[in-house]
Amino acid sequence: MIPRTFAPAPGWSPDGHRIKSEIDYSRGPEKTWVYGALRVRDGQQITMAASSRNSVFYQQFLQLVEDANPTGEIWIVTDNLSSHNSLSTRTWLEDHPRIRHAFIPVGACWLNLQEGWWRIFRKTALAGRSFANPDDITQATALATQQLNARARPWIWGRPAPPTRQLRRRYVYIQ
Repeated sequence: MIPRTFAPAPGWSPDGHRIKSEIDYSRGPEKTWVYGALRVRDGQQITMAASSRNSVFYQQFLQLVEDANPTGEIWIVTDNLSSHNSLSTRTWLEDHPRIRHAFIPVGACWLNLQEGWWRIFRKTALAGRSFANPDDITQATALATQQLNARARPWIWGRPAPPTRQLRRRYVYIQ
């Protein structure tokens, strides 16, 4: 996410549809990265905004995840970004044996349940908004996380079964 100072597009088009503004991605000194984790058993989320996508911030985020889950094993399903598999991250993980990584295959993001949550989070926190500075992005991230956690439900991978349809009787036979 990059802060931008110009006004966003008007909210509605002349024919009554909501205008969707794309999130602005590019490189620059003001870029803010948003890390996110989803606990699927109850739908609770953890997010963190950072100024870089390096191993130091990733390890800080892993510490937040560990603090939010004080007992039991923690499985992190993630892509194979270099900061997720760097020497310093692997060393950090040796000191935190409860956290385990599961890397998704390249080109198979649909295997990661987090992607569905990330879409909902982006629409809630970031889409269609303009941010003047990184602090606004951090505030929007924290507010959206708080709102989504207030109505969290367990996540299930896949689609629910279609409802069973009651067939009407077309003909009534009278004897």
